[in-house]
Amino acid sequence: MSSTLPTDYWKVSTMDGTVITPATYWANLWKTCVTDSTGVSNCKDFPCMLALDGYIQACGGLMIAAVSLGFFGSIFALFGMKCTKVGGADKAKAKIACLAGIVFILSGLCSMNGCSPYANKITTEFFDPLYVEQKSELGAALFIGWAGASLCIIGGVLYCFSESDNNKTPRMGYAYNGAISVLSSRTKYHGGEGD
Repeated sequence: MSSTLPTDYWKVSTMDGTVITPATYWANLWKTCVTDSTGVSNCKDFPCMLALDGYIQACGGLMIAAVSLGFFGSIFALFGMKCTKVGGADKAKAKIACLAGIVFILSGLCSMNGCSPYANKITTEFFDPLYVEQKSELGAALFIGWAGASLCIIGGVLYCFSESDNNKTPRMGYAYNGAISVLSSRTKYHGGEGD
């Protein structure tokens, strides 16, 4: 998710010419740009975030929440790993690890819900025959966001299940009763039979 947030191409549209593409229009959560055929980009930052459409504000907020939750999930996962000395006993580490998995799932859901309304707006405008402005297509950032969200959700679920399975099966303790030779065990057996 942290790579999705600053990526430029959330939506892309091109104006095709006869020989070359004269201009490519693209936008993300922070700015809108046009790139000409020579590769020179001219960008305009959004002047006021509160004046933007509601879906862009929601997408930006959800993506920032996803990155923040992913950061805290990574810290919880570090403390919940069995190979670290930090975090306490095994039961406490299992609880911290399960919490990390839940935070990863929430982070993935935030990212998924951040990318989806943006993509919905693009596809709605693209397939609307009454929409007369320039139509855009889905950019690479949306696919990166969906892939990252899916991996985060799957990883969080696997992390929760792996820690809960290890927590349910108690470790078997074996007591050492001392060394018993074969001869001494036979003597006890035969001695008990002769009485």
